[in-house]
Amino acid sequence: MTTKPHGPALVLHVGPRDHAKGPTNAPVTLVEYGDYECPHCGRAHPIVRSIQRELGERLRFVFRNFPLTEAHPNAENAAEAAEAAGAQGKFWEMHDELFDHQDALEPSDLIGMATGIGLDSHKVAAELKSHVYAARVREDFMSGVRSGVNGTPTFFLNGVRYDGPWDRRDLLAVVEAAIDAVAGRPR
Repeated sequence: MTTKPHGPALVLHVGPRDHAKGPTNAPVTLVEYGDYECPHCGRAHPIVRSIQRELGERLRFVFRNFPLTEAHPNAENAAEAAEAAGAQGKFWEMHDELFDHQDALEPSDLIGMATGIGLDSHKVAAELKSHVYAARVREDFMSGVRSGVNGTPTFFLNGVRYDGPWDRRDLLAVVEAAIDAVAGRPR
């Protein structure tokens, strides 16, 4: 299985502004454009986590917000809540909570999640009300649009859009093939 370009490559390269798990020098970086209310992203979430655990230091994972607000009315607020959590050093904790509770993403639910992971919930509530992180979410969204993203989840593997299946077996195989390619090992 190989990755194949589809439309433009990743336009905004991974950098310090991104939420990333894994070392910066990992041989493979997997970027996901996702929506916290999208059921497909909800199914992809445990798959990606499992692959991260299995590959450890060989994989860097980046999540970028791509809320599809016409289909998912709570996705924008959920993305802003994740960014608010990130400002308090708990992006990944909130990221996991949002996917674990996709059916409960109303503003009061988001504040409850913030409290549950130890955030200053009053600050998060104020930031959500005033949309402090709306521009950041919009930056992610627009970088996705410029990269050819039109649905979620959309994955990029070392900057190249991956349009293959994202079940665990196939996604793991393509990531491992990319690791082997970087290491110069034929598959």
